[in-house]
Amino acid sequence: MQKKKEKLLDKMVKRDYNNELESILEKKIFDENAKNLLLNILYKIEASYKDYEKTKRNVKTKEEYIQSFINMIEKNCENITICKISSNEKNILGNKTFLVDKENKRIVCYPIERKLLYCIAKISKHDKIIKEEYPIIDKTLSNLINIGNNIDTVEPLRDFNGYSWTTISKEIESVSYNIVYQNLRILLGYDFLDKWVQNREFIIDYMEVFKNRLDEKYGVKNRKEIIKIIEKLSVLLELKYNPEDKKTYAKEKKEVKEKLDKINDKELFIKMITEEKRKLTEEIKYIDETINNKEMLQEEYIKRNKDLPLEKKIFSVRILSKLMIDEREEKLKEIEKYNDLLNPKKFIEYKKGMEEKYGFLKLVSIKDIEKEISQSIIKLQKIFLRCYKQKIENIESKSEIIDCIYEFRYYNLLPFDYEININEVKEIQKELKEIIELIIEKAQELKTIIVTSKNKDIDNEILKNIFSIRIMNLEDLYIRVIKEKEKFYIQLFDGDAFEEKSQIETSKILNKKDLEIKINKKIKVFD
Repeated sequence: MQKKKEKLLDKMVKRDYNNELESILEKKIFDENAKNLLLNILYKIEASYKDYEKTKRNVKTKEEYIQSFINMIEKNCENITICKISSNEKNILGNKTFLVDKENKRIVCYPIERKLLYCIAKISKHDKIIKEEYPIIDKTLSNLINIGNNIDTVEPLRDFNGYSWTTISKEIESVSYNIVYQNLRILLGYDFLDKWVQNREFIIDYMEVFKNRLDEKYGVKNRKEIIKIIEKLSVLLELKYNPEDKKTYAKEKKEVKEKLDKINDKELFIKMITEEKRKLTEEIKYIDETINNKEMLQEEYIKRNKDLPLEKKIFSVRILSKLMIDEREEKLKEIEKYNDLLNPKKFIEYKKGMEEKYGFLKLVSIKDIEKEISQSIIKLQKIFLRCYKQKIENIESKSEIIDCIYEFRYYNLLPFDYEININEVKEIQKELKEIIELIIEKAQELKTIIVTSKNKDIDNEILKNIFSIRIMNLEDLYIRVIKEKEKFYIQLFDGDAFEEKSQIETSKILNKKDLEIKINKKIKVFD
């Protein structure tokens, strides 16, 4: 009776969400294809989210996710156009699959549901979620968190269909951004990152909160290493995905180096400040003249748009005028900063900031960015696994260790690149093995999973398979050890379905006496 009531309640909730979305869509300038796609997305999320939530752990509730999806459409989307390959609108996209115009709350997208959902997540983000006092990374780290969150938002639709969990790495916008974001989500929780991407006013310095959280949970040493490698990765990924920024960074690197050289000469430094203030004053004067002269403003509009890629073009003279007003304010702030530099304390802070900035800008000289990104992600995984070990050691209950088994299984199967998953990365096999064995030991201590053998090596060899299967409900998992031609194999079952059998590597020392479970008998893994 109780189950019937719960099912009835679920249906009522689904119907309410559908009606809520439909009432919002009635007020929007969306074509019919867009409306149908959005309703399909909602339907599929409702069907798949339960599996997503169970498999991944530490995510929004289904209600929170769906409400967020509806809110993003209501608040941030005014015009959605679905572009057919045969239509004239495809010229707007060029070789892109979508276009997001945040200023005008406009989306142009091919009829691909996961791409449309990605656009909705993207259009809802503020470009800068880190204060400008963090040079270079105010942009690159903002992008890393935002893009990671966008990819994370699409996952319930992309990888879950209501009956299976399948990850196709080529459908992920960037596996590198995704790995870094999932590392942070697992270490700090989805809620913290979700609040960070909503940060608009900078009342809270989330970079400082980020550091404090890492300190509290994993210690100062780990925090310093994590932040250092993530900051580096954010710049490298920016250089990879936005190569047009490379020239800008190269030019800025040269300018910063010149400034650092002048800082060490007091006379040159004062001369530099005077010159910079003069330049800024001239630039402010030019802005004032341009925004008050229609012809000059039109010329500036054409000039700026000439070399910009499609997704970064300025869509109207009105938008340009607003941009230039914002630029004027920034230049006034720069003048104030230069005035502050006559204060010795401010000067020391400025010098330190310039040295940090130069450290990031030097990355532009790296020749093989792909290789550097790969090596840096591997280094990050080693630090992540060290921190995750601490997380396991603090587990005290059955529910916590079950969450941990699901969570680490999810991490293990994350795509590392477009060819292999995390569990196939050679450079971290030792660390992965140690973590899995630690989880198994903790789970057995808490009487959560069975002991298959008194021989720890054999026991770990058998149970490690839990972390490489995509059976969604692990609590319904059965295991069977079979013997064929003097070799031992393991099979894992979910009801009547089973994974491919795999040979037990320690079978050369294995005999029936080594096992705590019977040969050829299905045994439930979770107690």
